[in-house]
Amino acid sequence: DNNHLMANNLARIFGTEEDKVNCSFYFKIGACRHGERCSRLHMKPNFSQTLLLAHFYMPPPPGQDGQVVNDAEHYEDFYEDVLEEMIKFGDVEELVICENLGDHMFGNTYVKFATEEQAHKALINLRGRYYCGRIVQAEYSPVTDFREGRCRQFDEHNCLRGGYCNFLHLKSVPRFARRYLRRTRLRNRHRHPYGLQYQKKHRNDDWPRFPVRGNSEERRRCIAKWNKLLKERKEKEHKRKMKKALKEQKRKEKEQRRKEKKEGKTEANDNGNHENENENGNTNGEQQSEQTVVNGDGGGSEIAPTTDATNAPFMNPERLQMLQG
Repeated sequence: DNNHLMANNLARIFGTEEDKVNCSFYFKIGACRHGERCSRLHMKPNFSQTLLLAHFYMPPPPGQDGQVVNDAEHYEDFYEDVLEEMIKFGDVEELVICENLGDHMFGNTYVKFATEEQAHKALINLRGRYYCGRIVQAEYSPVTDFREGRCRQFDEHNCLRGGYCNFLHLKSVPRFARRYLRRTRLRNRHRHPYGLQYQKKHRNDDWPRFPVRGNSEERRRCIAKWNKLLKERKEKEHKRKMKKALKEQKRKEKEQRRKEKKEGKTEANDNGNHENENENGNTNGEQQSEQTVVNGDGGGSEIAPTTDATNAPFMNPERLQMLQG
C-alpha cells in the first residue's frame, strides 16, 4: 500500500513545481534559462509530435532612430514560408512563434504535427538545412499542449515581466493560416497517434497490460482477462466465417437457379422452332402439288397430273386417286 501511494504521488507531481528531480519549465516550454547548468533534470524525448526550431525567427532590425520597426509583413512572410515547408512532411496542427527576449527563448518556433511519424520525417529532412543564411536547429520538444506554458497575463495584455518573462509570449497566428490549422486539428482530433489503419484495427481493443511490477493476484487476474478476451475473439471470428460461408452458399444456389432457368428457356425455344419448321414443310408440299401448266399453242390450260407419289408426300390420298383416275 505504501508503494502504491508513493507511486501515485510521484505520478501526480511529475513535471510540476513540486517535482524536485525534473525541471518543470523544460516540460512546459521546452527550454530552460539555466540550460545545461540547471540543478534539475531535462528529460529530452526520443520521439514527440512537436519540433522545436531554436532561435529560428529573427525580427527585422530597429530603424535608424532606434525605434522598433513594425514586423507584421515580415512575420507573415516568415510564417507562410515555414508553414508551406512543414506541410510537405505531414499535417501541421499548430505553428507558434515566441516573441520573448530571453536568450533561451528568443525566436523559438514550435511545430506540432498530427503524428510522431510525421514529426520524425520532418526532423530528418531539416537536418543540415539553412534558412536566411543560418542553420536550422531542430529537435524534439516535450511540449504538446501550449496552454500549460502560455503566460496568462500576456494574453490579457498586462504582463509586468515584459519580454523577459519565463512563460511563453506567443505571437498571433496570421489570418490566412487559421482556417487551415483549425481544419487540421478537427480532422485529427479523434485520430489514433499511430495512424488511421491502426485505429480501425484496434478500435475496440481493451486488452490490459501485464502488471510487470504487480503481485501474483494482479497477474492472475490479467491472465484470466486475456483468456476471456481471446475466447470472445475466437467466437467472433467463428461467427464471421460461418456468416461468410452461408452468404457464399446462398450466392451459389441463386446462380444455379438462374442457370437452370436459362437452360429451360433455351429448350422451349428450340422445340418451338422445330414445330414451325414442320408446319412450313406441310404448306410448301401442298402448294407444289397444285401447280398448273400453261399450254403455249391453244391458249388453254389444263391440270398436269402428277403420278409420282414422291413429288407430293403430304397430298390427301383421296385427291391423289381422283387425279390419277
